[in-house]
Amino acid sequence: METLADTRVTPSNETSGTYTEKTDPNARRAQAADRSHIHGWGADLDRSNRPAVPMERTPPRLENVHWDAPEQQHSHAKVYHSVERPGITPVFGTSTPPVGLSGKMRDLAYKYAENDLRHWLILLAADRVNVGEGLLEDLANGHIPNIYREMGGPAELRHNRAGFMRKAAVTTAVVGFAYLWMRGRRHR
Repeated sequence: METLADTRVTPSNETSGTYTEKTDPNARRAQAADRSHIHGWGADLDRSNRPAVPMERTPPRLENVHWDAPEQQHSHAKVYHSVERPGITPVFGTSTPPVGLSGKMRDLAYKYAENDLRHWLILLAADRVNVGEGLLEDLANGHIPNIYREMGGPAELRHNRAGFMRKAAVTTAVVGFAYLWMRGRRHR
């Protein structure tokens, strides 16, 4: 039986320079069928062929618990959930409650289903607005943020010098053109 390492590759008779393999297709299929050396192989196979089926259980085993379903967590902040589900999960996080303009944008985003592009685009925009709100809040509390350091400037300079220089050049060009444009408008 010929293994993959013993496969001979020879030029074909065509003039195009393509190559064909001289391997027995049945031997190749037999060798390719053994994938047990791949970590996690078989997780998506038919349940009767899965290696972990005897250990799996639906619903999963929950031994020594005093409840059938977890108690619903109470919230003092608004918690969003998909319109495709009837309610919120029993346990959820409320570390950053929605406030301000970004909170209103999130209210709008969760009126759309998760498969609607508007849902995700509004959430992305709300994240950017939230960053701006955080900067304004820092300034209102008397803290001047170090935007260069907070956005990873020193790390990028150290580990990605070419990317840093490219960003610095683009930023300098944009600021320079904006300055020249504003200066030209004043002299008209």
